[in-house]
Amino acid sequence: MSPTSLQTDEFTALSRILDDRWTCRQFETDQIPRDTIEALLRLAQRTPSWCNTQPWQVVVTEGAGTDRFRTELLEHIATATPEPDFAFPAQYTGVYRDRRRECGLRLYDSVGIVKGDHTGTMRQARRNFELFDAPHVAIITTEADLGVYGAIDCGLYIGTFLLAAQSLGLGAAPQAALASYSPFLRTYFDLPAHRRVIAAISFGYPNPNHPVNAFRTTREALDQVATWHTA
Repeated sequence: MSPTSLQTDEFTALSRILDDRWTCRQFETDQIPRDTIEALLRLAQRTPSWCNTQPWQVVVTEGAGTDRFRTELLEHIATATPEPDFAFPAQYTGVYRDRRRECGLRLYDSVGIVKGDHTGTMRQARRNFELFDAPHVAIITTEADLGVYGAIDCGLYIGTFLLAAQSLGLGAAPQAALASYSPFLRTYFDLPAHRRVIAAISFGYPNPNHPVNAFRTTREALDQVATWHTA
């Protein structure tokens, strides 16, 4: 079957959304209308999950709720020690280190941070907790008893959320950084003890003129990630 024969309208639309999606790191401050956010969440709700458990729960901030959260989060991280619910990667080696490094260098280059500029690096890292000035943030949690499969399902949910945001003309930034302070998030949003924080997603209208939004990451060729067994 030739590639041309695969290009249905649905294939073309999905390909365009996947190709165009990127991580927004500078937002406009304008609020997204509530009905648009609800449309986004309804699309994300179509995410497939293990035995249809749908383990995700989502806290969404808006208006003064986002501003207050941003302020208190920044105050918290100034003195707190990271304590994520899920262990972060122990190390990055080989191609994983290379890909991570490429992404970081492109990010720093876009905002004029040179190698060795530790102050600039820390300032850019802090932008995560400023939510990149986004007017909204979504906190994604899973059920503790569902273990790794609940976390995997929430990862799928995050992917669907990001594509849905792209389809609606919105920018979004998935952020593990906020999950490194999971106890604070649980207390701040009055989450039950059995909920585990997966990640956050800052979202809003992207600022098209900011240089940090100009760079893009790359993807490996198919022969680098797929292995065929034919006999």
